[in-house]
Amino acid sequence: MPTDSAPIIVSALFAPADLAWLDGLRRAHFPPERNQLSAHLTLFHHLPPSAADELRQRLSTLTRSAVSPAARAAALMSLGNGVAIRIASPALEEVRAHIAEAFVGMLTPQDQAGWRPHVTIQNKVSAETARTLMRELGATFRERPVRIIGIGTYVYRGGPWEPLSRHMFAGG
Repeated sequence: MPTDSAPIIVSALFAPADLAWLDGLRRAHFPPERNQLSAHLTLFHHLPPSAADELRQRLSTLTRSAVSPAARAAALMSLGNGVAIRIASPALEEVRAHIAEAFVGMLTPQDQAGWRPHVTIQNKVSAETARTLMRELGATFRERPVRIIGIGTYVYRGGPWEPLSRHMFAGG
């Protein structure tokens, strides 16, 4: 359990082939000086470290009894100054809602707001650079399935995320 005030981030874990595809896009298009992370699908941006033990227990129980949620890379998504791939997964939305319900009093306004599941592949660039990438990727992008095999938790201290725990879905 984290012993400081660093928040916990919760993220979906992709199957290796899907992570390689998404991370390849991220490495190709994310400004290298700002790219400290692999491609990721954040479920929660900030849970308090005091929730670590309960979170670990709930995620272990949840994933152990559930199959990998069906998901797909559904569309490109403009971030204004970046580009993301929207991930569509009603089953993962249910998983997130279940976790949110358990930690409702601990959620930040960002995590209470509507969730737009996506993987950022470019961010913090000019709007024109982002529009150019949207056009380039839009010429070849096709919806495709992606496999979510688990949920990971991480400690955030301002730099790369520090792994805290991994919880794999049954059959994932």
